[in-house]
Amino acid sequence: MKTMGMMMNRIVLFVCFCFIFLNSVTAAPYKKGVLSPSDDPFYQPPSGFEKEKPGTILKSRLLPPKSLAAFSVFPQNIKNVYQFLYRTTDALGEPITTVTTLMVPYNADPSKLVTYQIMQDSPSTGCSPSQVLRKGDGLKGIISQGELLFIDTLLARGWYVNTADYEGSKAAFTVGAMAGHGILDSVRAVLHSSNQTKIQPDADIQIWGYSGGALASGWATQLQPTYAPELNIIGAALGGTPVDLNATLNAVSGTVFAGLAPSGIIGLSQQYPDVAKYVDSILVPEKKEAFYKAKELCLSELVANYAFQKMSSYVTRPDYTNAPVAKKAMEANVMGHASVPKFPLFMYHAEHDEVVPYAPAANLYTNWCKRGANIQFVKDELSEHLVLYVTGAANAINFLENRFKGVAVETGCSSRTTVTSALDPGALEVFGEAIWNALDGLLGLPIGPGNI
Repeated sequence: MKTMGMMMNRIVLFVCFCFIFLNSVTAAPYKKGVLSPSDDPFYQPPSGFEKEKPGTILKSRLLPPKSLAAFSVFPQNIKNVYQFLYRTTDALGEPITTVTTLMVPYNADPSKLVTYQIMQDSPSTGCSPSQVLRKGDGLKGIISQGELLFIDTLLARGWYVNTADYEGSKAAFTVGAMAGHGILDSVRAVLHSSNQTKIQPDADIQIWGYSGGALASGWATQLQPTYAPELNIIGAALGGTPVDLNATLNAVSGTVFAGLAPSGIIGLSQQYPDVAKYVDSILVPEKKEAFYKAKELCLSELVANYAFQKMSSYVTRPDYTNAPVAKKAMEANVMGHASVPKFPLFMYHAEHDEVVPYAPAANLYTNWCKRGANIQFVKDELSEHLVLYVTGAANAINFLENRFKGVAVETGCSSRTTVTSALDPGALEVFGEAIWNALDGLLGLPIGPGNI
């Protein structure tokens, strides 16, 4: 009864906070209080950074207390939050820099690190996690800010959580190798920070991402054996994984998620100059401004600005993806052609996913399994793309927890179908914990195991 009473008190307080929040958002224009990456000197690399090894920390800073905020206004009471500017490598093999954010909970376990990839899904550096998760950045990144509530339940378990600006300083959304390198080098940077952060240099590492975050996470898993074999990665969870950009472009055309098309194409263009030149040459002149507006928009704004539109209305060539320059770039970013992941994976996908088609993910599972991977795969019959982000999270968290506990994983691959992941064994208990942890975060209570 005491526990139930505490829960009800938190819910009442949370509802009050929500009313205050909604009133403040609608009552007055928002005043941004965080410098953009283009204006913040922290993001500018020192001269000669190109000569440093991938993963080298170039700059570091400890953010002030309660600097991260859910929905920009609910400060998260995390013990310490660090940001590191580090050297990494883009998809063309060129040195580049980006930033990662490391969250350290109260009563942290320095032997455990989860690198969590947020669904940036935008070709704007202003939508990077290191930017939008900070208190006072406004609501442009509201979807990414909401993901802090899932991060809270990882922190509540005592795990260090790292989230990288994996698109790099060019915001190369949909470019797989850039994302994979960005993640792996962020982990290197974090492990190099042990003098500051107290994390163990040989910590057990796991990877988790959904949707755009799974695109990045999947590339990190397949590049790790060749790019960063020294990292002690023991597991990864991938949900709603975009394997093939072309499949997603076709799926979202004319739907509420149509904004992912200009976003993804611009992201690709920002890595490949020949693609940028080609895209600009086929745009309908009077629609160029509307198309390029996507460069400045975060995911929620992309949805609002381009809903139900078709890319075909922006270009003079209906088969624009069939040009050699476009095909080459998109084929280079199809997941599954690199090394097979060397550690256990948990993959989950909605059978009727309306944003990221199921078939390419299922084919990736088959491809990797034939080549010796170790994968548990769950097909969800009832959920759709955004629904599975929530309903599939409990299974992903259970997988991560079991890997950290050293629970044995069967060799090889296994797949199963569930009506809804929300009712899988152990899921409801994890959801209850996640709701409790989210309420703690929204109410500003200390986040970490053993805290009240």
